[in-house]
Amino acid sequence: MGEFFSVACAACWALAVVLFRRSGETLPAFELNLFKNLLAVALMVPTILVFHGVSLPGYSAGQWVIVLVSGVIGIAIADTWYLRALNLMGASRTGVVAMLFSPFVIVLSMIFLAEALKVFQYLGFVLVLAGILLVTWQRNRREVSLRALRLGVTFGAGSVLLMAIGIVMVKPVLEEHEFLWTVGLRLAAGAAGMLCFVGLTRGWSRMWVHYRAPQPWRIVITASVLGSYVSMILWLAGYKLTKASIASVLNETAAAFIVLFAWLFLGEAMSWRKFIGVVLAFIGVGVVVLV
Repeated sequence: MGEFFSVACAACWALAVVLFRRSGETLPAFELNLFKNLLAVALMVPTILVFHGVSLPGYSAGQWVIVLVSGVIGIAIADTWYLRALNLMGASRTGVVAMLFSPFVIVLSMIFLAEALKVFQYLGFVLVLAGILLVTWQRNRREVSLRALRLGVTFGAGSVLLMAIGIVMVKPVLEEHEFLWTVGLRLAAGAAGMLCFVGLTRGWSRMWVHYRAPQPWRIVITASVLGSYVSMILWLAGYKLTKASIASVLNETAAAFIVLFAWLFLGEAMSWRKFIGVVLAFIGVGVVVLV
């Protein structure tokens, strides 16, 4: 089930990314990330009450710190940087940079969780990355300035590194304690960290200017529910039920799902290169899961 949840997360996140890209055209990355996190926290409260009641999870003091810090760096900072990269250099370039996530998680998992992929699973990992490269690579891209490209790569790489650190930190807690509590507390910590930042920088008035301006709120809300509530539950469920290194490889298929959904639902062209890339990515998933 861990492998299933990881692939389902990739599909759900792919839908959200397309919508976030449109939302980010008018709503800045920080405001968009704060809104999606607050909405996800609001949805997690009744979810936790239904499945776990009001009793708090039995974390140790150290585990409380790990869960909260993981939420701040993996959601408040990392998601904001990811959305900033998306706005600076577009979905294709950001997708290529985000491919660093799997190597980061694999290395950190080997160091801190004593995990290791089998030989053929590394082959599957290579196939997934090769497929994603074929899917996202374009000869004639829309030009962006060198400054925007450098900033985008910096924000994108920093984002996936912090996501990797956050998930490797919290994986042992996920395996031991109530799953939904961990999801909800990470989201709450991320949202609280962002609100503290706004308070310290006295940015309330600037933030409200963006929220009061006309926004595509239906798109923003749909993307937020998919990207921060549903995807977060599926994402952490995958990491709870399988190795972090395997889950991270399966998450990479989000880029292939983006191309597939754009073809199926938006009528975008499906070139042979993209088709082969999607097929390679899913063959790689099969190798990782079945070996």
